[in-house]
Amino acid sequence: MRLQAPEHTVDFTFDGRRIKGVPGEPVAAALLANGIRLVARSFKYHRPRGVMSAGSEEQNALVTVGRGAQAEPNVRATTLEVAAGVEVWSQNAWPSLRYDVMAVNDFVAPFLAAGFYYKTFMWPRSFWEKLYEPMIRRAAGLGALSGAHNADTYEKAFAFCDVLVIGAGPAGLMAALTAARTGADVILADEDTAMGGRLLREQEQVDGKPAKNWVAEMLAELDAMPNVRLMTRTTVTGAYDQGTYSALERVAGPPKAGKPVACFWRIVAKRTILCAGALERPIAFPNNDRPGIMMASAVRSYVNRWGVVPGKAVAVFGNNDHVYRTARDLAVAGVKVVAVIDSRDDEAVVTGNRDDVTLGGDYPVYTGAQVTGTRGRHALQSITISHKGGTRTIKADCLAISGGWNPTVHLTCHMNGRPTWNEEIASFVPTPDSVPGLVTAGACNGTFSTAGCLSEAAEVAAQVAKGLGLKPKVTVPVADAAAYAVTPLWAVPGKGRKWIDFQNDVHVKDIKLAAQENFRSVEHMKRYTTQGMAPDQGKSSNVVALAVLADATGRGIPETGTTTFRPPYVPVPIAAMGAGSQGKGFAPQRFTTSHQASVARGAPMIEAGLWYRPSYFPQRGETDWRASCDREVGYVRNAVGVCDVSTLGKIDIQGPDAAALLDFVYTNTFSTLKVGRVRYGLMLREDGHVMDDGTTARLGETHFVMTTTTAAAGQVMRHLAFVLQVLRPDLDATVISVTEQWAQFAVAGPQARALLNTVLDQEIDDDSWPFMACGAVRVGGVAGRLFRISFSGEHAYEIAVPARYGESLFRILVAQAEVLGGGPYGMEALNVLRIEKGFITHAEMHGRTTAYDLGMERMISAQKDCIGKAAAARPGLLGAERQQLVGLRAKGGDHALTAGAHLFERAAAETRENSQGYVTSVCYSPTLGTYLALGFLENGRARHGEVIKLRDHLRGISEEVTVCDPVFFDPTGGRARG
Repeated sequence: MRLQAPEHTVDFTFDGRRIKGVPGEPVAAALLANGIRLVARSFKYHRPRGVMSAGSEEQNALVTVGRGAQAEPNVRATTLEVAAGVEVWSQNAWPSLRYDVMAVNDFVAPFLAAGFYYKTFMWPRSFWEKLYEPMIRRAAGLGALSGAHNADTYEKAFAFCDVLVIGAGPAGLMAALTAARTGADVILADEDTAMGGRLLREQEQVDGKPAKNWVAEMLAELDAMPNVRLMTRTTVTGAYDQGTYSALERVAGPPKAGKPVACFWRIVAKRTILCAGALERPIAFPNNDRPGIMMASAVRSYVNRWGVVPGKAVAVFGNNDHVYRTARDLAVAGVKVVAVIDSRDDEAVVTGNRDDVTLGGDYPVYTGAQVTGTRGRHALQSITISHKGGTRTIKADCLAISGGWNPTVHLTCHMNGRPTWNEEIASFVPTPDSVPGLVTAGACNGTFSTAGCLSEAAEVAAQVAKGLGLKPKVTVPVADAAAYAVTPLWAVPGKGRKWIDFQNDVHVKDIKLAAQENFRSVEHMKRYTTQGMAPDQGKSSNVVALAVLADATGRGIPETGTTTFRPPYVPVPIAAMGAGSQGKGFAPQRFTTSHQASVARGAPMIEAGLWYRPSYFPQRGETDWRASCDREVGYVRNAVGVCDVSTLGKIDIQGPDAAALLDFVYTNTFSTLKVGRVRYGLMLREDGHVMDDGTTARLGETHFVMTTTTAAAGQVMRHLAFVLQVLRPDLDATVISVTEQWAQFAVAGPQARALLNTVLDQEIDDDSWPFMACGAVRVGGVAGRLFRISFSGEHAYEIAVPARYGESLFRILVAQAEVLGGGPYGMEALNVLRIEKGFITHAEMHGRTTAYDLGMERMISAQKDCIGKAAAARPGLLGAERQQLVGLRAKGGDHALTAGAHLFERAAAETRENSQGYVTSVCYSPTLGTYLALGFLENGRARHGEVIKLRDHLRGISEEVTVCDPVFFDPTGGRARG
């Protein structure tokens, strides 16, 4: 029923029935307005469920939106907005919501007590896989996915701010305005469709005007500020390291082709103010789960904000002053209030609020009373109360209940913090500094009066602004300062099931049974009973359950503790977190700045770690990849080639002890490296095996840039962090990955310097830029870096610019290379070039090789210690019996070799026992006109010139190869140095 006819309505459907609603209002409000009480079924017993709350904490009214591939299950009807054409379906019921076959579970409930599945289905053993497990899996769950590919579009976005304010109720608005007036960059995020929080659903005055008007004025001022971003329909779902928060922004209405349905944000804030408010909790009494039994705050919300009356005859039951506020608002709206039941004695009741309630109408007020029972299967029909004069049955189709308020502490616990029990409000409040950089204000901090919320938020925001070096001015409006008074009542004594977790069908007896069976830990109780494991994650039920467990175990609530709150705060579609990656693999995809330019040239992209790099650049007339690869190798050997090497790990290392850190992690010495020079280094694991290799450039006395292989960039970064935190905390050095901040390109070949001199602001020569030199350069006025290093064996450089200029520089370099008779080259050519020179990658550094195996034992300095040095000298890791890196040359130029093949003596049987080594990398060398390979062979360095047998059992290939030095081309290195 509505208080007045709306000006505009639209049609949507619920279980195929056409329903009229007001655009933008919750579907729950529209259902109540149309007299629909039964909207869902519970998980375990399939008991009838109706709307209970008015926000994201809703336990009961979970529905499926849409059909087919776009169907989204477990959506809260209290947050789903009405829009024309939206299809809403009930779930967890068959064949229909009203007549659900699985409701038979309710009649056999004594056999399905908490933990029954741990004790049942044990016999006969063979029935588990054939009958029990399929039956349980079929019955499990609430809504169901279609199994079809969802074509909906999702987005992801990033935001940065000085102050993030979470929640836009009175405290959030005041905090945002106070911070914004100082000039701070502010983001104000709220999960509701409109900002204002409880001021939109309460009849209050702020600054002498209706609260809604005050909210409108504050929002108008904030909206006019260029330093403020207002984000409605945006739920901050998680708190993470370094001031990072995740948030889900919803889009109203049904999905539209090509338009996103949600955006997943990553917000980084210097400071955060949590003003998330509080959630009303229920009271456990017999049969307290019937449709029509709602939270008192929800009843006020539907009446005051949406103009919807949840019932024709409403009773109010609670243990705090808000029962009188609810009765007053209902009476003022003209709704019949049949009773106010206050569980507190007369002396505990705030007189002022009782006076307010009598102004609205004539109805009985019972103090020292409790609701002891209800009637009605699919909708509430009556309640039974126990009071000082005895018992009484009252006809009511709606019961508004209030067991007190729980501050919304969840985000403060996402980094393993624990809330603190506050006896005065009988609830948990945030523990200060649980999340670095986050402070709390308002109801989520245990301050429940409007005046207190405004004052506290203004003060907290002023302190935050001061911490940012700003000068705040605090002005607090006059508002309601009524004190919050509550006398805890967790469960009403008496027979009957008293429900706590309405979605998972957990009642008081289940929790007592868990304690009786010695599941006394709150975490054990949670898993034994499934309390708090429904989609709402126990937002409303947790504290009541903890109180019952505390009573059952003879402990206090603080000693009982809380369960662990984990992100996300509300369910987040996986498609939203993976926005932009639908239809792709699970692993993230990383693209270089030259990606689009490479794709435009027809280059097939291949995976290199998580990166995508061009395999080769085909040209017209080339029939296979080999033709393209051979041509690109020729570019580098004879003219000039350009290759994007941005994927190589780049780690910036700075500090007084930066050189000492490098000496400790590398086998060779870096403290003696001169500024403006580069040195190749080898890194070992603690067990003495090779972890990675790469070059490190010294840009200043205390500034180095380390280059790692693409495959090991993350591993090396973790390794350095471990060293600084655990092995050498005495070192004053800082490391940070800058891989994505710089775009870097190899320019290799005899014409490399000529090409670079066409783009550099100042030309270079051999004297100013000798081999292994590095330093700052400018490219078209843009600051960059230049390194004289080579992974091809040719005269080569690597030029780096900030990533934003990467694509432009790549196109320019390639265009200039083509003028000089060269062009771009891809991974295939890169691999050929490095094999010809005997350069290693993680094909050779695969985790089981040592510096000795690679022929690099002399790189382990005798003048200093390093990680892995002692372990590398262990018996068994040295000596002729080790498989050592060698080169392998096919005896015939057209005889193909394969990686993974095993190596045998010519006369030996090709069996596992006779294998003397294996092949790691192969290529056809257009430079030398034959197939080449790198591999490991027992005592290989002493067997150069020997002919052995290569055998690939998988591919059926057997070839004779000649063992040789792994450096096939230009063994003196003259081409790179010249």
